[in-house]
Amino acid sequence: MAEKNKDTIQEKTEKEKIEVSCEMEVTLKIIGGKWKLLIIHYLLDEGPKRYNEILRFLKTAHKKTLTAQLRELEEDGIISRTVYPTVPPQVEYAMTDHGRTLQPIVELMCDWGYENAGDKYIMTNAYCTDD
Repeated sequence: MAEKNKDTIQEKTEKEKIEVSCEMEVTLKIIGGKWKLLIIHYLLDEGPKRYNEILRFLKTAHKKTLTAQLRELEEDGIISRTVYPTVPPQVEYAMTDHGRTLQPIVELMCDWGYENAGDKYIMTNAYCTDD
């Protein structure tokens, strides 16, 4: 009986794994999504924020989409979610230590976007500067 349970646990663990073609796909699965990079950048730069603060920062994000992307980032260990026992409950999102390892990637993407925006784009929330 114990061996049957062991096999079931191993099968379940293998089923939970996501097949990817390469390492870059892992990164894209974790940070890909319309708002994920902006959420990560915002929390890295500004520290812990409440849901409505993130929503205001993103301006055009739909609540349902933001909620889904925050949940995915939490499931992947990129952000943490803390619920404070107040009335109404207050929820705060913050970067985890694991999430902070994305900072070099975010900075490189920000720098690349700044350098290559040219005259084609108008920045409404410019955060990158030419150092």
